[in-house]
Amino acid sequence: MSQITFTMFKPDAVVNGYAGKILNDITEAGFAIIAFKYTKLSPEMAGKFYAVHQERGFYNDLVSYMSSGPIYVAILQKVNAVADFRTLIGATDPSKAEAGTIRAKYAKSIEANAVHGSDSDENANIEANFFFTQFERF
Repeated sequence: MSQITFTMFKPDAVVNGYAGKILNDITEAGFAIIAFKYTKLSPEMAGKFYAVHQERGFYNDLVSYMSSGPIYVAILQKVNAVADFRTLIGATDPSKAEAGTIRAKYAKSIEANAVHGSDSDENANIEANFFFTQFERF
């Protein structure tokens, strides 16, 4: 059972003013926020973060989109964090996301799906370490 997960509020959620509502949903679901940052990815940084998708057809569009505006990133803590957060955010396609999930409420499309959530304990640590030093975690 994981203790941390990583999330990113994507540019669409930030520009549409949903960050506060998403943050509220996260804390109401029992997650502790142990690191939080407002930032903007350069195309190079977005490319490194999404390098796992480099061979896929959507990679260039993803990098362009993720570097198109500011984002919020956070490390969340809770027992079973990865699985519980994946349930909270809902399906990648917001039209298939369960009612009440973050993506059902705030996402516009598969591409502009409001938030990223780690898909494994290993990736949660990799993604958290990409954005935060140990000194930035409380």
